[in-house]
Amino acid sequence: MPTGANNKKKNTYIWVSAIILIFGIFAVYEITKRIKSGTIVENDRMSVGAGQSKVGFVVNQGQKRKVPAFSFLDQDSTLVTNEDYLGKVYVVEFFFTTCPTICPIMTKNLVELQDTFKEYDDFGVASFTINPRYDKPSVLKTYAEKYGITDKDWHLMTGDQEEIYLLAEEGFYILANEDESVPGGFEHSGMFALIDKNGYIRSREDEHGNPLIYYRGTITEKQGVNADGEAQQITFLKEDIKKLLVE
Repeated sequence: MPTGANNKKKNTYIWVSAIILIFGIFAVYEITKRIKSGTIVENDRMSVGAGQSKVGFVVNQGQKRKVPAFSFLDQDSTLVTNEDYLGKVYVVEFFFTTCPTICPIMTKNLVELQDTFKEYDDFGVASFTINPRYDKPSVLKTYAEKYGITDKDWHLMTGDQEEIYLLAEEGFYILANEDESVPGGFEHSGMFALIDKNGYIRSREDEHGNPLIYYRGTITEKQGVNADGEAQQITFLKEDIKKLLVE
């Protein structure tokens, strides 16, 4: 074989080997990143149709993550605890009534869920204000009336700010922070957490096999995608709620 052909063949092998090496490094990086985070999704064994995603348990350090104990007053000045939600599939959010940015969108998305599952007695929502100094029960009541919140199992809760922040950050790993530099004076992520009837946090995996953990509540179904091209997840959330309701 001519020397030029040998060199060409050799260069081809080198390029193929380089490409395989790059993909291998990337794969190891992704696996290592997920292991270090300590958070994965353990698929359950419920029966679903072909092509449907399973709703797994969110696992941290080998333990299925569960909603921690909480006790707060709701919009009717009724004491509500995590035990009041046992036996129900519910969505958790952190918000505040004077939020000028994402909260109105989040609330409207939750009202959409409320209306979708209005025939189910075992569906609910848990909304925790991150501005409890202002969001007293009477304020939450007015907010509920403004947005058409009618589900008896949708509690808008207020209480000690430190306890609420601990619940958000250590219980759910959801951002909740007072910050005068941001619009409204409070910073939060706009994420929804999905909880099953036994109090476990549940999640589906994305198309790459990574757990969503939470569902982004700041994009409506009509919008389709956000400015960054991120697909809305309210449709995913509806699908997963339906699956948990029939477990």
